[in-house]
Amino acid sequence: MQTDLIQRLPKAELHLHIEGSFEPELMMALAERNRITLPFKTLEDARAAYNFSNLQEFLDLYYQGMQVLRTEEDFFDLTWAYLQRAKADNVRHVEMFYDPQAHTERGVPFGVVTDGILAAIKKGEQELGISSYLIMSFLRHLSEEDGFDLLVQSEPWHDKFIGVGLDSSEMGHPPLKFERLYQRCREMGFKLCMHAGEEGPPSYVREALLDIGVDRIDHGNRCMEDPELVSMIREMQIPLTNCPLSNLSLCVIDDLKQSPVKAQLEAGLLVTVNSDDPAYFGGYIGRNYEQTAAALGLSDQQIIQLARNSFTASFLPEADKQRHLAAIETAA
Repeated sequence: MQTDLIQRLPKAELHLHIEGSFEPELMMALAERNRITLPFKTLEDARAAYNFSNLQEFLDLYYQGMQVLRTEEDFFDLTWAYLQRAKADNVRHVEMFYDPQAHTERGVPFGVVTDGILAAIKKGEQELGISSYLIMSFLRHLSEEDGFDLLVQSEPWHDKFIGVGLDSSEMGHPPLKFERLYQRCREMGFKLCMHAGEEGPPSYVREALLDIGVDRIDHGNRCMEDPELVSMIREMQIPLTNCPLSNLSLCVIDDLKQSPVKAQLEAGLLVTVNSDDPAYFGGYIGRNYEQTAAALGLSDQQIIQLARNSFTASFLPEADKQRHLAAIETAA
């Protein structure tokens, strides 16, 4: 049974927005705890709101739900809930994005957000055996200057996150909009991640790869429309963090059978499978593996390759990568 194989395999999750793991039950509980009125009268109303038809509708709900996150305890609870679900899917390592600007612009201090998440990460390492790296994301619908402001604001915590990312509305906000900011982040020693080619054209992937010089491309679906670009990504072995159920939920694809994961594997690309915003997109990483394997008819070897890729594409030290890869061989 492929379900058993998927469950047995150790995995790394490399494309996970911690705010996107906000289940409606926790959202309603925190709203009550913080005495915040949501537009949903019941839990059923909240669940119904999680049905949306495009990226913008999702983002509207995403930012609306965030309003209830106010205290360090809230961010701890959010992160701890995700890590427990990750443990159930045999995730051994997570590299999670978070969006400080979405919180600071509504008056929640940077330290409240970051320290709450970091406390849960520490507990996850101690009690669940899951290592986690934090990636600070810039919101691409804001200006590059806003990004520079965040970089200054976050300075006391720079040793607490491994890299930076770029997320939010992609169309109209090409990678080159943030060229100077990313150059500065590279000089500071951060790993560089960037969402590109989810809704945006192949040229956005090309900019991220060649002009920005990212270490990892998040999504990258539309690179498949440009054979020359595919060749470059293969030669450079730049990881792609694909999110199949997210693509389906946001109508990037109409059917899971259209997911590029299998074609990317067959093209020799370093593609990984991830959950993106699992509370909103119908499933955590195990479900993404299961449904993608079923829809695309992936072989056992291809599933094992995806698990291998998840560690190879991570920012872990080489010795840790090898330890996890050995555990995959044992499990397989």
